[in-house]
Amino acid sequence: MDHQEHDNHMNSNKHDHDKHTGHSPEMFKQKFWLSFALTIPVLYFSQTIQNLLGYNAFTLPGNTYIPAILGVFIFFYGGLVFLKGAKSELASKQPGMMTLISLAISVAFIYSSLITLNILDGMDFWWELATLVTIMLLGHWLEMASVMNAQGALKELAKLLPDEAELITKDGVKKVAVSELKVNDKVLIRPGVQIPVDGLVVKGESKVNESMLTGESKPVDKVKNDNLVAGSVNGSGSLTMKVTRVGDETALAGIMRLVSEAQSSKSKTQLLADKAAAYLFYVALLAAIVTAIGWSVAGESGAFVLERVVAVLIIACPHALGLAIPLVTAISTSKAANAGLLVRERSALESARNVDIVLLDKTGTLTTGEQGVVDIQADNIKELLAFASGVEQESEHPIARAIVTKAKEMGIKPKSAQKFTALAGRGAQASIGDKTYFIGGPQLLKERSVKLNAKYKNAAKNAHKNGQTVVYVLQDEEVMGAIMIADTIRKESKQAIASLHKAGKKVAIITGDSEGVAQWVAHELNIDEYHAEVLPGQKADVVKQLQADGSKVAFVGDGVNDAPALTQADVGIAIGAGTDVAIESAGIVLASSDPDGVVKIINLSKATYRKMQQNLVWATGYNVLAIPLAAGVLASIGFVLSPAVGAVLMSLSTIIVAFNAQLLRGVKV
Repeated sequence: MDHQEHDNHMNSNKHDHDKHTGHSPEMFKQKFWLSFALTIPVLYFSQTIQNLLGYNAFTLPGNTYIPAILGVFIFFYGGLVFLKGAKSELASKQPGMMTLISLAISVAFIYSSLITLNILDGMDFWWELATLVTIMLLGHWLEMASVMNAQGALKELAKLLPDEAELITKDGVKKVAVSELKVNDKVLIRPGVQIPVDGLVVKGESKVNESMLTGESKPVDKVKNDNLVAGSVNGSGSLTMKVTRVGDETALAGIMRLVSEAQSSKSKTQLLADKAAAYLFYVALLAAIVTAIGWSVAGESGAFVLERVVAVLIIACPHALGLAIPLVTAISTSKAANAGLLVRERSALESARNVDIVLLDKTGTLTTGEQGVVDIQADNIKELLAFASGVEQESEHPIARAIVTKAKEMGIKPKSAQKFTALAGRGAQASIGDKTYFIGGPQLLKERSVKLNAKYKNAAKNAHKNGQTVVYVLQDEEVMGAIMIADTIRKESKQAIASLHKAGKKVAIITGDSEGVAQWVAHELNIDEYHAEVLPGQKADVVKQLQADGSKVAFVGDGVNDAPALTQADVGIAIGAGTDVAIESAGIVLASSDPDGVVKIINLSKATYRKMQQNLVWATGYNVLAIPLAAGVLASIGFVLSPAVGAVLMSLSTIIVAFNAQLLRGVKV
């Protein structure tokens, strides 16, 4: 699927959703709450409910007409949206959920009106009409706004963003409105303060809580050159930040855009529920016609025949079917957001359970994308790092930073160095005590006429095979040791790969790096296969190769040059939304860069689909059994399901579906 097809697909989804509802989530919300409030007195004063529960409503002048008066209002206020939807469905010759709901509430309205006006004898259905409209409004509200919990949490976070920031100027620190900040401004972030915009640490060290964005509760260490995201909360350290993005360009604003896009997509199971409603419409009409003809031929009275027809049409209305999928979708989307998974297309979350192969982009996904120390060869590693970090602590070179970071991680204090000099293209040197120390690669060795012994030659050979950079530490003309530098593997990657294997998924990696680098990473993480030296434009071809035997492929990339592969994959997952949120081709976006999020997606997908199927089976199963009973198929043995009892059972079915959906909240992802 190319970009244009993807856009058309998204537009098609939006069109289908709009045709199905024609209104905003906020409108359904307002109609639901007012209808719900009016339904309570309808139920209380309904004679049927009084008989069922064994109580007498308190007396008011004309209280017997309260259900009728409020029922009429609910029909036109809350039910009109379904009648308009039914008109649209019938005009396009595609009867579905709206048509089925309209049929049931219209029959209940006409039949109840005739009874209230004493034109017919029997029991009215104002209470059933009111509850039916209210429950359907709730279902459509949940369906359209299933991502509101996620978006709401982000909006609440946006509200908490500070109105002011401490801008660092030539004259000192002054408070300014956040809206006045510009790219490259420097801002002071005090301990405990919420970060106002996206930026880069230029001074200071601290731990930052990014849980509201990533779902990870553990604070993240922040040092010089690390990214800061608007909305996260600074810990106990003080930071100076250079502004990199403001306003709508921030990660938070981008994430909110991604979440809102999910409103335009439907899950395949929701589409299945809509299709079931369409079939149910024809089944209900056919059953009503057969019922009318059958009982008329049997010689029953017109009132009895009408009661049976009304019972069939009311019971056919999908109370439970209307809530079966939206409730599960709402809960799963909320759980996803809390876990740092931003669902742009619900069908992507649903499809993730069927993935056979997870293809991960190496750089920035399984690895940090930054240079780090991966191996050291020396007689005394701690001593080597003390001298090496002492020489490099003033350098800004990526290799120097990697060495200093490694020493810090191991708790090694750098030696105090003087006379630091950068050797262009060769390395660096500095004096420690009365000796001179050098750090550099083969060019430095050649320049200083230093020969390597067999141990260091073998170490260098293996390092080059694995695509690693080797730098040597010299004390004057003597080799103290060798440090291997490479793109470091994330700490979380090994567990994530193990979890994917445990879930029965095959794991592959793709990279533009050399065969040696790919082989090393695959070996370190126990990955099944690797694809090396792949150009950005060729990634989609690799996805096609893996799909050739019918395998379902999930591609996980960082969004940089990954759009074709994300689109080609059965499930496209973009990782690291905190740094790149403008990803149009991914169905799911991970707010953090932790590859374990892929495992969470698969687990949530399985749990969500399981609940959807259970609810769908229960909801449709109820109608399949209840319609024949309402028609009177067991009348020969003396059992005739009254409309009132059928309506109560239908409400019970809805409660069961709602309860089953709530069980999803307890599922651990």
